[in-house]
Amino acid sequence: MYTVIEKSIYEIKERGGFRYIEEGPRTDRPPIVFLHGMLGNLTNWTDAVRSVAADGYRALVPMLPVYTLPIDQTHMGGLMQYVHEFLEEMSLDFVTLVGNSLGGQLACMYMLTYPDRACALVLTGSSGLYEVEMGTGSPKRHDKNFIRERAAVTFYDKKHVTDDLIDEMSDVVTDRSAVRRLIKVARASKKETVRTRLHAIQAPTLLIWGEDDVITPPDVARQFEELIPDAELHFIAQCGHAPMLEHPDTFNRIMLRFLQKRVSATALAV
Repeated sequence: MYTVIEKSIYEIKERGGFRYIEEGPRTDRPPIVFLHGMLGNLTNWTDAVRSVAADGYRALVPMLPVYTLPIDQTHMGGLMQYVHEFLEEMSLDFVTLVGNSLGGQLACMYMLTYPDRACALVLTGSSGLYEVEMGTGSPKRHDKNFIRERAAVTFYDKKHVTDDLIDEMSDVVTDRSAVRRLIKVARASKKETVRTRLHAIQAPTLLIWGEDDVITPPDVARQFEELIPDAELHFIAQCGHAPMLEHPDTFNRIMLRFLQKRVSATALAV
């Protein structure tokens, strides 16, 4: 849900109305597309992009327009269509999708809608089944202590809840237009669950979960493992809702092992 926003080591590119970062060589391997969470940012995936690019994969991270879609398109279907149009613009017809939180739910929905376009899934702290309620009502938009408390729920180690993070989150939640869209997307995410369709995902799926995730708890990960036919689950200790930020080395090691074992073989078979 809440994720660290920091300065990117990569240039943010623009093409066809999309903002994104990209790194890594263009090879026969399926590119990897990373999808961030609801209050996330391109740079939530900086370490993961660096890791897979160093291993020879092309990596792309689109900025999801959670705050800027036309209000009548601000729902899960609208965001999924945005992802599809991004892949079309980039001429990406066979990819691995990696998603955190809302991004994981979008990755599942995309795989279910376009099963021939994605060869594998990596989900971490994914929504789409259920999330634990962290309070009701609209955000206390001018109360930074409230914002800090909500942000802290994301992480096991509270050192990640920096003043810069709180300032950037405060900028978002004091924008009435952005808050209106956030609430609309949050409600859509809860309504448009993927539980009854996960059995249709035939692609190899990796689940990387924080043992201390209180937003999408470990039981959510176990349900994903049970419902997706070809899924493997790895827990990371002392880790919350964003493993790629709290334990990037461990997250990347697990992901690369999966890509080398399952995705390379898939690509060769196509």
